[in-house]
Amino acid sequence: MLRSMSSSDELSSTRACLTAALDLSRVCITALAAATDHGKRIDDYQVTTERVVYAATELKAAELLLMSAEKTAADKSPMLGNIAAAACSELIESATRGLAATAEELGPHGNIDAAIAKTDTPEFRKTLRVNSSEARFREIGRWAAEDPRRNPIPVDEMNDQIRQSVREFADREVAPRAEHIHVNDELVPEEFITQIGELGYFGLSIPEQYGGNEMGNLPMIITTEELSRASLAAAGSLITRPEILAKALLNGGTEAQKEHWLPKLASGEVMVGISVTEPDVGSNVAGLKCRAERAEVGGEKGWVLRGTKAWCTFAGRANILAVLARTDPDMSKGAKGLSLFIVPKDSFDGHEFEMTQPTGGKMLGKADRTLGYRGMHSFGLTLDDYFVPEANLVGGAEQEGRGFYLQMAGFAAGRLQTAGRATGVGQAAIETTARYVTERSQFNKPLIDFQLTQYKLGRMVSRVAASRVMSYEAALQMDEDERAASRLAAQAKLLSCDIAVEVTQEGQLLHGGWGYAEEYAISRYVVDALVLPIFEGVKPVLELKVVARDLLRRPK
Repeated sequence: MLRSMSSSDELSSTRACLTAALDLSRVCITALAAATDHGKRIDDYQVTTERVVYAATELKAAELLLMSAEKTAADKSPMLGNIAAAACSELIESATRGLAATAEELGPHGNIDAAIAKTDTPEFRKTLRVNSSEARFREIGRWAAEDPRRNPIPVDEMNDQIRQSVREFADREVAPRAEHIHVNDELVPEEFITQIGELGYFGLSIPEQYGGNEMGNLPMIITTEELSRASLAAAGSLITRPEILAKALLNGGTEAQKEHWLPKLASGEVMVGISVTEPDVGSNVAGLKCRAERAEVGGEKGWVLRGTKAWCTFAGRANILAVLARTDPDMSKGAKGLSLFIVPKDSFDGHEFEMTQPTGGKMLGKADRTLGYRGMHSFGLTLDDYFVPEANLVGGAEQEGRGFYLQMAGFAAGRLQTAGRATGVGQAAIETTARYVTERSQFNKPLIDFQLTQYKLGRMVSRVAASRVMSYEAALQMDEDERAASRLAAQAKLLSCDIAVEVTQEGQLLHGGWGYAEEYAISRYVVDALVLPIFEGVKPVLELKVVARDLLRRPK
């Protein structure tokens, strides 16, 4: 039986290094706030801003992981101390290196060199070197190989039971069909949707009065993680789109809309597609051009939608689309001219569809071929005088022109979901890689007996632990205050997605040539992970326009 090499003294020394790194981060944030006028001039300091934001994110993950190890008894998670010491040290080293690189740009706005000096002492460097030693990572790797399904981040009994229940379903129903769906680019099977609805997974964060389970964000993230571990596209992303619309309705929908739509979302009776992006707009949501104009069609008051949309995932199968459209033609109003609509449609299989309303409105959809993330299908849409009833303007007249803000509230939940999805994909890579290196032999011994294999597997486990603890904490904080937790949710998404890309590719290399074969699941994890830093906020935009703006804003 493996024993943890860590001690309370080692965690204390890690805490001292983290304190010095956090001090450096605060000095850099203060200097960057001064340089950018509290974020108004970020575009004049894009590279520096990215470095500061990413370092702050790495340090937040280190802080949360260290806190988890400090308060967890060794018998509850015997390897957590080791994992925390190793992962935190790597995160601290990376963050301080990134912050030091900003000294030239931020020097005139703060005493950066003095703060850097505190992270450049012999004691600081030795602690990080010892804590992230080869021996420690190899120890973690051997521990993971014994049972790669173990989760070093403890949760309470209720959430552990939820994890086991979802994992059993995912292993039994989803995993056996995941590869076939990916290789053949098939649609998510209807039985997955039916069973997930019956199990209540769609309603985990929807209040009971609207047909949900109201269990909170952590059970939802654990559920997403376990479904994504089996298949990102065939199951892991199914509850994300309903969750985004549910948050928008809860934050700004009318009572009638909540009573009508939320029970249908919670049960899985209706599936949702989120339609925001446009072909020539991308992440600049305020520049959307798809128009919604007041009209009376067939004797019914409402709106007609005209324009094109891009990357609307699950739009074919979906029964409704949450469409962000411009209700004020004055483009100078930017985001203030946008409103959010619930757009009903028929459900379609396949990669193309055409829907014609009795009154003549049309919606055309064609799926874009993608490297991975197959099963959901992402569509480009064309809307031609497509009619939407007046009652389907989210929030009614009071929320006309406020669709951007309602959608952003939903996207905060989507980013949290994506952190969970990324953690699940990373965990899948750990498990399949651990099995492979244990069963596969080279030079007359199992791959896991080689030091480099142990080391690399140990790093994979430690990185995913940082991803997991950050997404869990963001979920808990969102239960307390969604607005206040939006930055942490974005940071969890930012780091977790990078980690998923990193560990899936490392796992692929440990598979050797077979890692490039579609018959091995690791190849699917690699191409699925590539989408994670892109959707729900592409990485550079998430850093500069979401996290940085919140980090640098002037205190009220």
